Amino acid sequence: MSHLETDNVYDVIGIGLGPFNLGLAALIEEGTDLNTIFLEQKPEFEWHGGLLIEETTLQVPFLADVVTMVNPKSHYSFLNYLHEVDRLYKFYFLERFHIPRREYNHYCKWVSKQLSNCQFETRVESIEHDKTQQLFRIETIQMKTGKNNTFYAKDVVLGIGSSPVMPASLKAQEGKDLFHSAQFLHHRDRLREANSITVIGSGQSAAEVFLELLKEQPNYQYKLDWFTRSKGFHPMEYSKLGLEHFSPEYINYFYKLPQSVKDTQLPKQDLLYKGISAQTISDIYDLLYEHSIGGDKPDVRLLAKTEVTEVEKTENGFTVCCNQWEQNEMFKHKSEVIISATGYSHPIPSFIKNLESIINWDQEARYQITHDYELKLKELTDNKLFVQNGEMHTHGVGAPDLGLGAYRNAVIINKLAQKEVYPVRKRNVFQQFGVHT
Repeated sequence: MSHLETDNVYDVIGIGLGPFNLGLAALIEEGTDLNTIFLEQKPEFEWHGGLLIEETTLQVPFLADVVTMVNPKSHYSFLNYLHEVDRLYKFYFLERFHIPRREYNHYCKWVSKQLSNCQFETRVESIEHDKTQQLFRIETIQMKTGKNNTFYAKDVVLGIGSSPVMPASLKAQEGKDLFHSAQFLHHRDRLREANSITVIGSGQSAAEVFLELLKEQPNYQYKLDWFTRSKGFHPMEYSKLGLEHFSPEYINYFYKLPQSVKDTQLPKQDLLYKGISAQTISDIYDLLYEHSIGGDKPDVRLLAKTEVTEVEKTENGFTVCCNQWEQNEMFKHKSEVIISATGYSHPIPSFIKNLESIINWDQEARYQITHDYELKLKELTDNKLFVQNGEMHTHGVGAPDLGLGAYRNAVIINKLAQKEVYPVRKRNVFQQFGVHT
């Protein structure tokens, strides 16, 4: 290794700095001697910046910060953040378990600014495996200067998060008047000028965008439509025993199922993680009721079981071709602006192209992943490649859940350090998943 630039050789390099890799960076820095760096192309931490709508909250309790579920004594806990920024008493009197999304983002930013192992404005261009050196070679570019740099790591953790998804029928018309809900706040001024707005989608993001537009409708007088191909505007499962699906026990149970069973079960579990919070549904209903007092008829339509099949650009906006699939009835709808709240995917990043030949892929071209979140490789090597939030097909619905992020990081850190740095408890919930525990 003597000819390498030793300043750039690390035990672990994390790629991407969302909440999961941020938690990994914090827990590693506090609990180990591992030499690490985490690379992120954004100029600073930002979590879904286009959806940091006022009054929206996390769907999980504040205990799902980046560290508490494995180390409540951590300096980087949300409660210590409140103490440090002098908001502890204010939060105490707020008496809420679900914190504002904007405050969660500010908390994560606070964590990232204190860590010495986070480097922003650095985009990873490629990774290669150097068999001779038994290291990963990582080529990067500085976003501000365009300067190239090379890093080396024994192990790598991918934590690049998700990307907005739009159906092909909408993607073809993407622009300032048709955009993904992830960009909602960035188009606020344009929305306030529109005569008609259509929201397409059925999840929490669609509901929050619709609610925000509904609040402003009396001021800006636009026509507002909300279409979804789902069966209805249904609430997400939030019973206490239902929430136990987001536990280490359910991960262990799900992981041991045959892949064919996993692939059958996952689409049936949509409402565990894709529905709308009951509170948001209630807020929408209450506002519709308020706007209809005294015989007022707000120009609003909510229509489920309706799939958008085609979108055509017109002089004044778009013509949307729709199909109410239960009635099998086609109709056309005009809208000046369209918001596609159609979810997110977890694409394979292009920068691992040079690793494709050594990664084991399943029949659906997905990663094969060990129980410890390590990608299975075709070659025997001492180097490990881990993935965060890319393992729903192997580990279940808890993969994107913030409440399980610290647990996953504890498992990864124990594997990286080759010892138990953070204990992983075997019994956490009341129910038993499967016949054998």
